[in-house]
Amino acid sequence: TRTVFEIQPSEEGAQSTVAGGGRYDGLIQELGGKPTPGSGFATGIERIILNLKRQGIAPPEAPQPDVLFAYVSDTTKKKAVQLASLARRSGITALMAGDNRSLKSQLRQANAWSARYAVIVGENPSHGISLTVKEMATGEQWEEVPEQEFSALLKRIHGELK
Repeated sequence: TRTVFEIQPSEEGAQSTVAGGGRYDGLIQELGGKPTPGSGFATGIERIILNLKRQGIAPPEAPQPDVLFAYVSDTTKKKAVQLASLARRSGITALMAGDNRSLKSQLRQANAWSARYAVIVGENPSHGISLTVKEMATGEQWEEVPEQEFSALLKRIHGELK
C-alpha cells in the first residue's frame, strides 16, 4: 500500500537498498483472500555483509550450537521439534537437523555445524520415544533413556557444557 521505510547506503548507486518495508493492505485480497491489513519487511543479507566489510566490520561468527536434535521418523521429528524448543528455553543453543535426511546425514550435519552433542530422538518398543545423546567430538554415546527423563538429560548436558 505504501513504503514505511527503506535503508540505502549513501555511497551506493541504484539497486542498493539494504532493507525496506511497508504496508501491504491489499495483498491478501489480490491473491484471492479476504481484505486483510498487513505489513512486512525484507533485508538483503548479502548486501548487509558487503556494507559491513566495506566499513571494516567483520560479520559476527555464527554461535556454535550446543546440541543438534536428530530424529529417525516423522513421529520422532515432531517430538524432536518440541524437545529442541524446551532445550532452548533452558538456555541450550539447539538446532534441528535438515528435513528428510537419514540419521547418518543428520549426524554429519551436526559435525559440520560443530555441535557438541547430538540428541537422537528414536523409538523404543518398550517405552515409546527414546533419547540418546552422542558426544560429537569423541563419538561416545550415552545410555538410551525414555522421553520422561528429558529434564534429567538437560541437566546433565548443562553440567557438561560448563
